[in-house]
Amino acid sequence: MNKKVIVTTCNENETRRVGEILGQMIQVPLVVVLDGKLGTGKTVMVKGAARGLGVTEVVRSPTFTIMMVYRGRLPLFHFDFYRLDDRMELDALDLEEYLEGQGVAFIEWGTRFAECLPPERMDIRLAYSEGDMSSTERVITFYPHGRAATALLDRMSEKLEYNFEGEIR
Repeated sequence: MNKKVIVTTCNENETRRVGEILGQMIQVPLVVVLDGKLGTGKTVMVKGAARGLGVTEVVRSPTFTIMMVYRGRLPLFHFDFYRLDDRMELDALDLEEYLEGQGVAFIEWGTRFAECLPPERMDIRLAYSEGDMSSTERVITFYPHGRAATALLDRMSEKLEYNFEGEIR
């Protein structure tokens, strides 16, 4: 995990826009793992990515349903592991079928079951700016794992630099 890109957004709309750029740039099946405290914008990021993937349905948090499926340019599988307590609950989802399929899997709270994640993926960490929960700013850090995720992040970096005047490193 050598490479990383950090983007600071000023508000929810900018966080959604970062997600949209991610969705536009995804060309092949991919697993995206979103991590961060409650309220940092994980679902907001997925909503933007869905728009970038051409999903026209309203994207909702799958906190209580655990998984939602949306149709776009590539199928979007949206998981939320927050309420899962053990591996048996995860196994009941047939997760491997979705992670190895022809779509894009976005997994909120995926690090709770890190041992189940594929080695090739994009990890995204969302955090409150300077740890201030009242701030609308978010620090979004992208960590690519594998060739496809690294290439995606390279393509995204150019577009992010063009779209955001804030901090990008």
